[in-house]
Parts: sequence; structure tokens; C-alpha cells
Amino acid sequence: MSQVMDVREIMQCLPHRYPFLLLDRVVELEPGKTIKAIKNVTVNEPFFQGHFPQYPVMPGVLILEALAQAAGVLSFKSVEEVPEDSLYLFAGIDNARFKRQVLPGDQLTLCVEIVAHKRGIWKYAAKAFVGSELAAEADLMSAHRVISR
Repeated sequence: MSQVMDVREIMQCLPHRYPFLLLDRVVELEPGKTIKAIKNVTVNEPFFQGHFPQYPVMPGVLILEALAQAAGVLSFKSVEEVPEDSLYLFAGIDNARFKRQVLPGDQLTLCVEIVAHKRGIWKYAAKAFVGSELAAEADLMSAHRVISR
């Protein structure tokens, strides 16, 4: 079953807000398996003011963060958990590779697949595309944590 989510629904799963929310839409979601999300990259992004003003390029670490945010949504939707007292925190990045620059005007398609899930530790295979071109890929890991207020 494939689910679509707009940014309001995404914000119900993630604690991130502007300027750090890096997902605009989920176009496919199969809980327990995969997610495909979209990040529209615009010249108005605050990071372009310093990276780099004369040649704006989306920082690779933010591409990885966008993939991690997609993984977080996938995890929450896979366990049908309300995230009020929970977070999925980055626990590791392996095999990260950047294949193509991401520029203003590009639409980043974020594809994440669950590889393993055991005792609150999740492993994912993640790829970011611009059109059909691979922009970045990495193996990600997150840890589920209950937060106290």
C-alpha cells in the first residue's frame, strides 16, 4: 500500500521545522519497507548564502540529512508510533558517496529502504536522485530514543 503525505503530515512525524525541515512531500510510502520523498531545492534556501554565493551548491551533509529525515518518517510510519515522546536519532553513516551536484531549481528525490530493524536500531539503504541521475547514496543507521520532558 502506497501513502502520500504533504508537508503538514510530515511535520506530524518529524520535530524539524524551517529552516531545517528538508522534506516537501512524500510521494510513496510502504510501511516497513520503503519511502520516496521530494525536496524542492530553491535559491532561497538559507544555506546558499554561504555555500557558495558565487556558485550555490547544496551541501552534501544536508542531502544526507534529507535522506535521514525521510528514514525517520518511514520508521515512525512503520511502527505506527506517535512521535510526541520519541525521536529517531542519526547513529551512523557508511559508504556515503556524492555523484552529482545539487543546484537551485533541482528536485531531489529521496529513496530510502529499510535493510534491518532490531531493538530500536534501524539500518537503511538511501539514495538521492535529481531526475534519473544519482546525486548521493549512503547506508544510514538510526536509534530510537524516548525523550523526557
